[in-house]
Amino acid sequence: MAGRGTSARSPDADSCIRWLDTKQPGSVVYVSFGTLIRFSPAELHELARGLDLSGKNFVWVLGRTGPDSSEWMPERFADLIARGDRGFIIRGWAPQMLILNHPALGGFVTHCGWNSTLESVSGGVPMVTWPRFADQFDNEKLIVEVLKVGVSIGAKDYGSGIENHDVIRGEVIAESIGKLMGSSEESDAIQRKAKDLGVEAKSSVENGGSSYNDVGRLMYELMARRSSVKVGEDIPTNDGI
Repeated sequence: MAGRGTSARSPDADSCIRWLDTKQPGSVVYVSFGTLIRFSPAELHELARGLDLSGKNFVWVLGRTGPDSSEWMPERFADLIARGDRGFIIRGWAPQMLILNHPALGGFVTHCGWNSTLESVSGGVPMVTWPRFADQFDNEKLIVEVLKVGVSIGAKDYGSGIENHDVIRGEVIAESIGKLMGSSEESDAIQRKAKDLGVEAKSSVENGGSSYNDVGRLMYELMARRSSVKVGEDIPTNDGI
């Protein structure tokens, strides 16, 4: 499952896990927006500033294609990456499930895609939500308002992956990460809720868990249905009910 969605592992992937091994528990924020999201150079510039201003360790996944770093990377940020003490950049595919389940992870800046949402909840990692289009805004409401395991960055503009969006300032990004990974009562509540949901998610797929039992019942019903149908006979439906 750690290799889901790729046949070409990024050369940075293994180095990233070793880098995470050197960090304190809950001290790293993970930044990834999937394979379809594209940011303008101005947005990337402010995101880099925000990660710098947050003061947190970070792993940032950048696609193989996109603006050249010379178009958007602040000079101070380039120095930060070069030293390698606070930040790690992955270009291409990242082993997201391994990263999210690493003890060093304390937060996830995400576009709220459904796979990323489920994987973050399962890993017990709270989220800074930054939806861009489609169902991502609905998923944000689930994360922030219903499950209460996230902080919204305040994105309001809805558009496709190639349309321009309002540029969110680095100070706002840093503040959102601070609310998620700080030491306030709000941060503690979010982190505690995320960890509790992670435990529940893992137990549900273990032997005897709710998801484990539901899949078992589904398989039993499908097998029973198949055995009751003769070869060449149409499977009965409920269309006439």
